[in-house]
Amino acid sequence: MDLVGSLLGTLLWLFWLVMLVRLVLDWVAVASTSGGPSWTGRVRGFAWSVTEPVIAPVRRVLRPVRVGGMSIDLAFTAVLVGVLVLRAVVAAVF
Repeated sequence: MDLVGSLLGTLLWLFWLVMLVRLVLDWVAVASTSGGPSWTGRVRGFAWSVTEPVIAPVRRVLRPVRVGGMSIDLAFTAVLVGVLVLRAVVAAVF
């Protein structure tokens, strides 16, 4: 059981890390006037392909909230918090 808990904890930590990479690179892309270095596009694509299958179903339930001329994606925040909660549960159980 300890191996299962350790594996789950590690996978959740890695997923959380990829979510943070996606967050930072999305903000860099928004703030950037140019395309930026080519490696950022590849890393963003990887982070997107790993995290979007988890975020997309949550986004269908938690629709983005319109605030003036922009919208806030609550699904990303919900998944990020959910991963943190799951990590705490795995740490407590195993």
